[in-house]
Amino acid sequence: MIKVKDVDSYITAASKPAQVMMKQLRAAIISTAPKAEEKISYGMPYYGYKGRLIYFSAFKNHIGLYIMGGSRRTYTQEIKKYQTSMATLQFPIGSKVPVALVKKLVKAQMREN
Repeated sequence: MIKVKDVDSYITAASKPAQVMMKQLRAAIISTAPKAEEKISYGMPYYGYKGRLIYFSAFKNHIGLYIMGGSRRTYTQEIKKYQTSMATLQFPIGSKVPVALVKKLVKAQMREN
């Protein structure tokens, strides 16, 4: 991925299937946390609300969603099929983004923050 200065540029630089998924993630995050700060951090889209909220990143075969704090423990069973590490969920490129789950995770992290 090329170095970008904002989330729009980050999404535009990705493949078309990844763009679709990231636009869905972005919309889910913004609709759930409309006051969250949006920027590029560690080279990927970052959302902050009273602390770190969530990140996402595009890869060749998947979109990574990085969940901060302990909010992920609340939804252990729901995230099990996507989880690859304690704080990372992977959605294969071209798969359906679990928008409802993303919104739940964002809400839980907002409460924790």
